[in-house]
Amino acid sequence: MSETLVTVTGNVATSPELRTTSAGVPVARFRVATTERRYDRSAERWTDGHTNFFTVWAWRSLGENVSASLGIGEPVIVQGRLRVTEREEKGQTYFSASVDAVAVGHDLNRGTAAFRRVAKNRADWASDPFATPLDPTAPDEPSRPPTSAPRATPVEVAAAVRPDPAPPSAAPARSTARKRAAAPARSADPVFDPGLVPS
Repeated sequence: MSETLVTVTGNVATSPELRTTSAGVPVARFRVATTERRYDRSAERWTDGHTNFFTVWAWRSLGENVSASLGIGEPVIVQGRLRVTEREEKGQTYFSASVDAVAVGHDLNRGTAAFRRVAKNRADWASDPFATPLDPTAPDEPSRPPTSAPRATPVEVAAAVRPDPAPPSAAPARSTARKRAAAPARSADPVFDPGLVPS
């Protein structure tokens, strides 16, 4: 079954609420409001159109980061899988749209943000659809193997990257005395030097 991936641009309508499921998985829930902008030709100005509300679910580390980063009214971009549910209440049928987020961020068209990296554990990497598959036998944070070889000095590095000298040319060397004899004599005064006069 194919999934519908959507990208929603709007404003945070409710404060993110972080909870933990019975299995111990953190999940954050918040609402996003996105308003259509239309150009009114009669009034010659932009006006607000219909406003749609989406419930966003962010799981695991994404949910924890969302709850610590977003506030009401902030512009955001949400990418995820669209879910449309139907329910009946008092004889009427209602539809609601939600997004299972895979990425959430601030909309930098409308402001600036400062990024702060947090460490991921194995469960988060396993649930990340864009992450590289991990080796189940590898440790969570592989350590760098110790090296006993001494580090090269800048002089050694320069000698290693220095290109090989060009082989000597087989052409016979010309006499510099002949060149000097063929060159025209120049005046001591550069103002009247014929070699400086443009042709």
